[in-house]
Amino acid sequence: MNLKGIDFFPHGTKIPFIGFRKIAFALSGSAIVFSLVLFFVAGLNFGIDFRGGTLIEIQTKDGPADIADLRAKVSGLGLGDVQIQEFGAPDEVLIRVEKQPGGETAQQKVIAEVRKALGDSVEYRRTEVVGPTVSEELKQSGAIAVVAAIFAVLVYIWFRFEWQFSLGAVAALIHDVILTIGVFSGLQLEFNLSIIAALLTIVGYSLNDTVVVYDRIRENLRRYKKMVLPDLLNLSINQTLSRTMLTSVTTMLALLALFVFGTEVIRGFTFAMIWGVVVGTYSSVFIASPLLLMLGVKRDWSGLGGAKMKQPAASKAKA
Repeated sequence: MNLKGIDFFPHGTKIPFIGFRKIAFALSGSAIVFSLVLFFVAGLNFGIDFRGGTLIEIQTKDGPADIADLRAKVSGLGLGDVQIQEFGAPDEVLIRVEKQPGGETAQQKVIAEVRKALGDSVEYRRTEVVGPTVSEELKQSGAIAVVAAIFAVLVYIWFRFEWQFSLGAVAALIHDVILTIGVFSGLQLEFNLSIIAALLTIVGYSLNDTVVVYDRIRENLRRYKKMVLPDLLNLSINQTLSRTMLTSVTTMLALLALFVFGTEVIRGFTFAMIWGVVVGTYSSVFIASPLLLMLGVKRDWSGLGGAKMKQPAASKAKA
């Protein structure tokens, strides 16, 4: 007995995506400008990783750590931003407290207050103060990581497709990263190393989605040599729309579960990923693909490095 697959999304759609390119470019351009203004005016709410602070690693003596109880005890000390999370085994915990005004003396006072609050029920395995020098190095390393990832994408797409595709993909990635930073700046959500990891993951997700669409565009450029480019782009996007939507929806379901049922430690990362899936899907359809029309993608190439397509003898005779 043959079982037919279930279609979760209609096939054969004919949505004129390219016709909305001017509206999409206007909205995205406005969003990018607004995000940059927010970044330069309001800035980012940097976490302990980037601001500096105190790290205390402890191990509970009576079984798995009660994170909620530890958080209640330390948060009541009035030390500002405090992060508490499991670190390895269930009885190992890492406590992070934001940098206190007053120099090294103030940071040592934080350690003393935490020790007093937790008492002898835990073993103190490590204490460390993250100074401003380390924080600046982390900021620079994070920025370099994001820029290097985007540059690597530029080179990869250039070699796999053609320079027009490369610029389109990179423009979409920059669009996604700037809008994500703008959201974190506008909502003043904590921006830490896990958000840098989320940005790099967003770059990978958005690139994967864009490459799927680009690959279909390349196939159709070979197949429909006389079809006008706007129609060809619309056809390619519609042909990959089912795959794009199913991938986005399934990824979103997993992320929403993590956001709702996960702990505070991963909530910022999960939120960044949810936003990244939304803007990544949008940019692959409304930014990366329409840019090919503006950049004038070639119609006479077929392989890596823009190799010329060898037409059959019959085709040459007709020409």
